[in-house]
Amino acid sequence: MSLINTEIKPFKAQAFKGGKFIEVSEADLKGKWSVFFFYPADFTFVCPTELGDVADHYAEFQKLGVEIYSVSTDTHFTHKAWHDSSETIGKIQYTMIGDPTGVISRNFEVMRETQGLADRGTFVIDPEGVIQAVEITAEGIGRDASDLLRKVKAAQYVASHPGEVCPAKWKEGEATLAPSLDLVGKI
Repeated sequence: MSLINTEIKPFKAQAFKGGKFIEVSEADLKGKWSVFFFYPADFTFVCPTELGDVADHYAEFQKLGVEIYSVSTDTHFTHKAWHDSSETIGKIQYTMIGDPTGVISRNFEVMRETQGLADRGTFVIDPEGVIQAVEITAEGIGRDASDLLRKVKAAQYVASHPGEVCPAKWKEGEATLAPSLDLVGKI
């Protein structure tokens, strides 16, 4: 069963953000757009390139009213240690959630049970806590924050413009489509 158009499940977790440990729950997501960005583990190889890329685009996400939550099965203590020891991870200003029990990873169906690690999963969540976009890739395939930003903009556009949809490669300001019988077979 797809997680698209489903509400996120309740969770409570410890996280690292802005030099502090904080608690995060599903209630913190209500009322704003969010991205959950799952990755296998701290102190690895592809993961820091992805997290650094998201960090480089974080201000753009913030301008759109989007909060970023990175999630791995490491603890919040490990996130702090990585943040303090890596120049790339040290750029991160968004919330880094620890999921050592795997509850959140299982809620989003990205847990690799035999390894205790999360797959690379990206989830765009609307202000009502409903999942609007999902991307899951194999461990060796890194994601692109600029494409994630484009998907967030498309999800926000569709949410605020009922009856319109965004075609492939849509970028902000470009033409959208209004599905109708008149378009069938003409695209």
